[in-house]
Amino acid sequence: MQTRITLLGTLALALMGQASMAQPVYKIVGPDGKVTFSDKPPASADKGNVAATGATSGAATTGTDLPYELRQVASKYPVTLYTAASCAPCDTGRSLLKSRGVPFAERTVSTTEDLEALQRLAGDNSLPYATIGGQKLKGFSDLEWTQYLNAAGYPATSTLPKGYRFATPTPLVAVQKPTTQPKAAAKPIEVPAEPAPSAPSPSNPAGITF
Repeated sequence: MQTRITLLGTLALALMGQASMAQPVYKIVGPDGKVTFSDKPPASADKGNVAATGATSGAATTGTDLPYELRQVASKYPVTLYTAASCAPCDTGRSLLKSRGVPFAERTVSTTEDLEALQRLAGDNSLPYATIGGQKLKGFSDLEWTQYLNAAGYPATSTLPKGYRFATPTPLVAVQKPTTQPKAAAKPIEVPAEPAPSAPSPSNPAGITF
């Protein structure tokens, strides 16, 4: 019994101690087309050429329709699941979260840009990848995921209200390219027509001009 209490206490401390690490990653497209990633939003974040890659998911998972206790847990330790198509362990991890009634945000990894963002978040490209608060879980392990969900305070069985809908999966990186006004067609340069050569006169039969 003492061993179990110590283990859960250690897991809880890990969840709380790493909470500050769960920050969003911003993908920044510069005017020259160069792509960089940063954990700080740039001053031009409202220009439409920056997208945040969701490393936290509190707003997406803590709706007012959740029971009070579950809402408190989901707000303190939001869960985000990173998946890819045709990934059996990803499907298993998703099923575990849904069977326990854990509200979570799902980010899909399908493009090169998604992989770059995942590499920055997780340190590698292995999937599934999940975060519970600040705790990072690489790969699926039923035992490990269950231990951390328990330590965070998520109920063992679903307490979600009837008809609850889980959030729709969204791409990890969704960049909105800045809109540019179409350039006006350049007006053609008008070249003045050369004057027609004057007809030779009797005194200047060659038509030479000076």
